[in-house]
Amino acid sequence: MRDLKIPAQRHPEKAHRPDNAQPKKPDWIRVKAPGGAGYNETRRIMREHKLVTVCEEAGCPNVGECWSQGHATMMIMGDICTRGCTFCNIATGRPDTLDVFEPGRVADSVQKLGLKHVVITSVDRDDLDDGGAEHFAQTIRAIRHRSPETTIEILTPDFLKSKPGALETVVAALPDVFNHNLETVPGLYPTVRPGARYFHSLRLLQRVKELDPHIFTKSGIMVGLGEERQQVVQVMDDMRAADIDFLTIGQYLQPTPKHHRVDRFVTPDEFASYEKAAFGKGFLMVSATPLTRSSYHAGDDFARLRAAREAKLANG
Repeated sequence: MRDLKIPAQRHPEKAHRPDNAQPKKPDWIRVKAPGGAGYNETRRIMREHKLVTVCEEAGCPNVGECWSQGHATMMIMGDICTRGCTFCNIATGRPDTLDVFEPGRVADSVQKLGLKHVVITSVDRDDLDDGGAEHFAQTIRAIRHRSPETTIEILTPDFLKSKPGALETVVAALPDVFNHNLETVPGLYPTVRPGARYFHSLRLLQRVKELDPHIFTKSGIMVGLGEERQQVVQVMDDMRAADIDFLTIGQYLQPTPKHHRVDRFVTPDEFASYEKAAFGKGFLMVSATPLTRSSYHAGDDFARLRAAREAKLANG
């Protein structure tokens, strides 16, 4: 097995940053290089429909496993982000105009792949008045039209600079799961997620529940960025206060020397401890492993999430 490497020249906007050494990964987070018939067929469909996937753009370590099973997280509104988070492998700059035909192409791909559950994400689009909310809504509606049995999970930006009503536009399209990642503990926001605001993101998720209590809410953080355990536990408490249903916790992996350094590799036992603590706080679903990512095993986890809510309602 070998590690996936991402060229540093992909990020000219980060060239002024000092280099951070990339530590050797422990055996428990090494993955096989992607390949095989299923992987190649998924890749072909993505290319045929001119779609961007966060699997590739973010350098996800699970791309080989997911694509071999026909699962891909589609990233709408281009591959250039208006933010410059120091952990992220997506390029920063001035995005292109929106492609009005993209929602239809996404829906076609979902249908061809025969997906029972699909995850749709995007870059931040602070250049748009609504942050891309209407484009999200159009994509959800297009998938519903072509594949009415497919459940839809969205992983959205924070709409921090959007006009009023942006979030309401997305919620009105009725996704099954509304995911927005807090990414890290609040104390690390100035260096890890400088363009975002922790309590704004938390309030965004709380507002989704207020608008439609039937929509599952989901959020995730990375560990290994320099946080302490008590800070992670406090984030759990904040999420539960916002009525978030599903928590994901995964190991931060540094894409290039120009990105935020890896502070340490969290052990599988520590992840198991986080999972136990989170379930104890009342989350309906928790995924906490070194390779956990927002959309990793999302379909299976959604089925468990729905079953957990039904069981909770049955028990009063």
